[in-house]
Amino acid sequence: MRFISPKTDFAFKKIFASSEHPEILISFLNAMLYNGEPTIQELEIIDPYSAGSVTGLKDTYLDVKAKITGNKTVIVEMQVLNVAAFEKRVVYNAAKTYSTQLKAGEGYLKLNPVIALTITDFILFENTEKLISNFEFTETEEKFVYPNCELKLVFVELPKFKKELNELENLPEKWIYFMKNAPSLEAVPDTLGSVEEINTALEIANRANLTLDELNDVDKREMFIQDQIGSVMKGIEIGLQQGIERGKIEGEIGLIMRQIVRRVGEVTQEVQTRIQGLSAEQLDDLGEALLDFRSKEDLIAWLESAG
Repeated sequence: MRFISPKTDFAFKKIFASSEHPEILISFLNAMLYNGEPTIQELEIIDPYSAGSVTGLKDTYLDVKAKITGNKTVIVEMQVLNVAAFEKRVVYNAAKTYSTQLKAGEGYLKLNPVIALTITDFILFENTEKLISNFEFTETEEKFVYPNCELKLVFVELPKFKKELNELENLPEKWIYFMKNAPSLEAVPDTLGSVEEINTALEIANRANLTLDELNDVDKREMFIQDQIGSVMKGIEIGLQQGIERGKIEGEIGLIMRQIVRRVGEVTQEVQTRIQGLSAEQLDDLGEALLDFRSKEDLIAWLESAG
């Protein structure tokens, strides 16, 4: 058996937005939002696309959107790449979902809570080892919650989850293991299969149960993600190399400046700026030429000749 990755947008929606199996999303949300407690008893999956109701308001595209027990709206997004301003996008989507509930003339009492659940395939919060992080409005010093706070952000960072299959203890861990490791499974393990909703999710994710068009779509999306990850990693590699090279140059500039001070004394800021603008090759030439300098005028003359 081979399973598609739930991390791609196609697979995520196919598994968790299935109108035939709402119990999958109920179990998953209970695991991520309520620590596995059966708080959500029923839900309604709704169109995740949200057009701007105000001229100029940006459209929103989400992976899954649902009304759950307690008349709350949950928006779910699976994010593989840490794109620019991603944190702002999460807040924007939550705030927009909250604010666009009202129709013209309706009062604020009609507003209902919104929960934004975001699953990331990268580490978003470097300052904590927490796997699931919850954010609400709180007072900055005494930390009490804002009255009737109806906006909540929940983040699940998959790379922070390190447990193996035989170490899984509860429903949240089993769902997170499914999210992270489904493509590497060759069969449905008893640990996951014992949860009926996860077993059904694996059936949906089984490549043997997909049409040829669906398989082509999945493969294209997975290839696109891999290409994007490759581009990001290449950019990081180039940036690191450029940083190393720049660090070497700055180190050489510092050494040369100390030699200049010992040789001819302190120089003006203008001269320092010109030295900082030299290439690595020119800095090497300057280092050798320093031995012949007798005054600041010799240094300035050399800089003039170097262009």
